[in-house]
Order: sequence, then structure tokens, then C-alpha cells
Amino acid sequence: MIWQSKSSGWASVLSRFAVALCVLWAAGTTSSGEEETIEWKVGLARADITPEGPIWLAGYAARNKPSEGVLMPLYALALALEDGQGNRAVIVTADVIDFRAEVAQAACEAITTKTGLPRERILLNWSHTHTGPVVNFAERIGYSMPDEQKQVVDAYTRQLVGKYGELAAAALNDLRPAKLSYGVGVAEFPMNRREFTDQGVRIGFNPRGYVDRSVPVLRVDEPDGSLRAVVFGTACHNTTLTGQHYQISGDYAGFARAMIERQLPGVQALFMIGCGADVNPHPRGELEHVNLHGERLGAEVLRVLGGAMRPVRGPLKTAWETVDLPFAPVPDRAELEAMTRGPEYIASNAKPMLRRLEQNEPNAEKYTAPIAVWQFGEDLTLVALPGEVVSDYVPLIENVIGHGRLWIAGYCNEVFGYLPSAKVLREGGYETRGVYGVGFFAPEVETVVVEAVRRLANQVGRPSLP
Repeated sequence: MIWQSKSSGWASVLSRFAVALCVLWAAGTTSSGEEETIEWKVGLARADITPEGPIWLAGYAARNKPSEGVLMPLYALALALEDGQGNRAVIVTADVIDFRAEVAQAACEAITTKTGLPRERILLNWSHTHTGPVVNFAERIGYSMPDEQKQVVDAYTRQLVGKYGELAAAALNDLRPAKLSYGVGVAEFPMNRREFTDQGVRIGFNPRGYVDRSVPVLRVDEPDGSLRAVVFGTACHNTTLTGQHYQISGDYAGFARAMIERQLPGVQALFMIGCGADVNPHPRGELEHVNLHGERLGAEVLRVLGGAMRPVRGPLKTAWETVDLPFAPVPDRAELEAMTRGPEYIASNAKPMLRRLEQNEPNAEKYTAPIAVWQFGEDLTLVALPGEVVSDYVPLIENVIGHGRLWIAGYCNEVFGYLPSAKVLREGGYETRGVYGVGFFAPEVETVVVEAVRRLANQVGRPSLP
């Protein structure tokens, strides 16, 4: 298989070097230097979710035909947690683009039906691969594709939703004693993509732009210290492969996960993407690049696993809230008409807004979306933000609840479109497109999101900064 082949020479050297130094440590023991109490139970489950035949691929609207073969299989993976007080929760990740609200709700209902878990104890995250299938119900599909392909996508989506309930139940049935620990590495390949030109901001290459380069790593060990699972992430679009590619894959995240599991047989690796809506892999566009980035990210995770990691203790406290995200005022008719002739990312919202205006139907003033915070004792805070979240939200959240012991994930629980900061809205560009087909966010959305995170963090026991 191509995804198992060697990448460029220096990347292979890096990977072999990391493996030589780290695999024995990673597989055999934690190295926190602190006494650890067995107060967790962890369960695991996985399912192959690779489409059985050709299917329309997500992420690039210019594609004009279904997929052509499989570069690497896709997986959905579940990790269930139970703390010493009996509090249970589950994380489900998947190698797909994302779930819109209706699909996410159906998946959570499937999980609750099978397990009894309340909504606030379910966390969904999608790798946002652009070489995975479109996921949506037929009546909601926004891509231009033949009707027969819409039925293929609809059938795949409904099957996938059902697997979410089965996965969560299987992970909870697999609960057994475990130790958790946490560390952070660094990713080199994420690149800010907001390139400033005389014609405005475009998707390109911005080496001076901010990027969250952290690689958070959560280690799950058996009581004897042997490695059982790892959860890791990075804040970067899974867009190494472009709209010219038609083979199914998990992009760099899938390659990294496969590399880790290949080097650590029997270990389950889960990927959770961060706030990288304005970040692309660099370089990108070729098969060798996706292998390169996967190898480098996998090697960094192995390095972190082989070093000193901090114990993560309980109890587990979760807070979940739907938050009203404010839209900008609706432009008048003349402005909307002009916007329909603009770039696609503007016109795609302006056209339905204009149609509603002409039919005397109200345009939305807000979009309601979920935000969650999970607190692991005093050792780790996991912030789960919805939508395609730009990188600015990392320092914005750090400024209100602190920098340490903090994991900030995007693309969680529901993806409605882009979640921009006030800065991005002021500058313009693709990431200002807002909620697909509904409206454009107001600059105040930044304050609403950050204050919601502060409120939820306080609720689970993480104080705000003075």
C-alpha cells in the first residue's frame, strides 16, 4: 500500500530515529516520576467505516466524480472513561469531514439509546479529512452531485450514525482499570494559510501568521504501565491532498495514526483535531507530502510517549451548553445582490439570504451551537469548540483560563461552518464565510464564545485568571 511506503529520505530517517529512541519506552512504561493511583477505567472500540464502493468525496466543491479506490482505510474509534466516582463519558473520533447538526444529533441519540449517557458526557470529533466521503442526509447535501450519489451518501450516513451507538456501547462494555497521563509535543508542518495580497486575503501561504503548533498527547496505560491507547491532536486542516485526488484516505491524521499503531502493535490511536481552520499542511498537494506529515506527526507522538508525562487524575467533570452565536445585521437588498456576484464563499450565503428577503421570510439573527468543557481533576482541561475554529481562539481562551494543562479542540460535536475571530472578520477572507447557507457572524461572536468557555470552565472547577 502507498500509505505504508517510505517517504522522502530525511523524513524516513526522522521516523526511524524517533522509533529507535522511543518505542520501547512508549510501549512499556510511563515516566512521570510521580506515584500514580489507579482510579480510572477505560474502554476502547473501533470500526472500519471505509465506504464499500465509489462515493462523493467531501471538502472540495470542484470535484466532479465519485471516489476512485482506497489509499488507506477510514476508522471511527471510541474511548470510554469512568472515574473513581463512577462518572462515565465517551469520546468518538472518525476519519470523515464532519457532521452537521442533524447528523450529530442523530449520532448522539444513537449513543444515548444504546448507553444511557446524557448529552454532556458525549464528545464527538472529526478529523476533517478532505479525502473522505460527504456525510449528510440526502435532503441536506450541499454538494453538486447526481441524485444516485445523494442516495449513496445518505445510506452511508445512516449506517455511520448507527455505528456510533454500537461503538460507544462496545467501549463502555470494555471498561477496565487504567492510568492516564498527559504531555505535549510540537508539530512543524502546520502553516497559516491566510495570505495577504493587494486584492485582499486569500488561501495561500503566510509564514508570519499565528499557528497553534502544540501536539497534545493523552496516554492510556494498563495498571502495569504497558501502553494501551493514545489520544493525540494537532491544529491543522487535513488538506494535504487536494481536489485533484480521488482516493479515499484520512490524510495526514490517518497516516499518523496508522504509523503509531504500526510501531506500537495492539495500541489504539485516536486523533482529535484542534483549532486549525485557517491552517493548512505545508507543503501539500502530493502523495509524498501526506506520508511525510503523517510520519513526522507520528514520530513526535512517539517521542512524547517516550518522555516524562504528567499523571491525569480524577474526578471527571463535564459541562455542556448550547450558546447563541450572533450574526451580523442582514445587508440590504442591493448589498446582497452585489455579494451574490462575489467570491463563492460569500455568494453561497448571500444567495439564500437574498431569496429569503425577497420572499419576506426572516433571516436568522443567531446560530445556536454546543460548547463543552471536560475537567480531569486538577490535571487537565479539555475545551471542545464547535465548527471550523480559527487559531486565534487558542490565545483568546488561554487569556481567560490560563495556558497550562489545557487542550483546546475544534470541530467538536457539530460543524456548521467557520467560527471566525473578530480579527479575522475585520481582515476578511475565506474564513469569514460563517454558517453555510444561513448567515455571517458578527465580531461579537468572539466574546460570546470565550465567555461561554470561561463560564463552563468555572462550572467544572477551573478558575478564571484574575
